[in-house]
Amino acid sequence: MPFFEPLEKLNPKHVDLERVRKSLREELEAVDFYQERIDATEDISLKKLLEHNMDEEKEHAAMLIEWLRKNDPIQDKMFEEHD
Repeated sequence: MPFFEPLEKLNPKHVDLERVRKSLREELEAVDFYQERIDATEDISLKKLLEHNMDEEKEHAAMLIEWLRKNDPIQDKMFEEHD
């Protein structure tokens, strides 16, 4: 994962927050990929398999959001305000 600033100058907590945000983006992108494939296939057994995989990606995203809420008080506040 590229950083704009030298890694040794960054607060390790902020590096972890960036890791989580990047992972969250990747999980959400995976959900989109699965949704496209689900929409495109006519094979029912494949559709069910892809739906299962997509649901797991959603679970991963939820887990990352929970970690983010516990470790970024401002982000947690924003979730609370917009819940």
